[in-house]
Amino acid sequence: MNRRMLSKEDEDAVGEEIEVRREDQDKINQFSRLHQHELSIEEELKAKNKEKEELDDITAELELADDDDIIPYKVGDAFFHVPLPQAQEMLSVSTTKVEEEISELEDKMGGIRQAMTQLKVELYARFGRSINLET
Repeated sequence: MNRRMLSKEDEDAVGEEIEVRREDQDKINQFSRLHQHELSIEEELKAKNKEKEELDDITAELELADDDDIIPYKVGDAFFHVPLPQAQEMLSVSTTKVEEEISELEDKMGGIRQAMTQLKVELYARFGRSINLET
């Protein structure tokens, strides 16, 4: 039989069972919800950054086009043929919108991480090593 030996600290921690109050459970649940929301925002942020990178690539490509070129521009599921200056303007608007969305997501992420840090401080102060909130 393979038994793991407990250190003195582990034995002490096991010996001191801390009662989980309703308030503690609420904080643990809130931390879990925030963590799930953080993961969701991270995915959305990755997608928006990829979209921004693609828009930047397209902008660079259009700089090489002639002013009298007609550019196929995708709106929804359809392509419209528009003059180069109009395509560049539409692309600029799209880029600005994506940058604003990225900024909003980063702000949300900062708020979530700040709330999670505060909950970690409170929960680790109460439970010490008997709780693991590492994400």
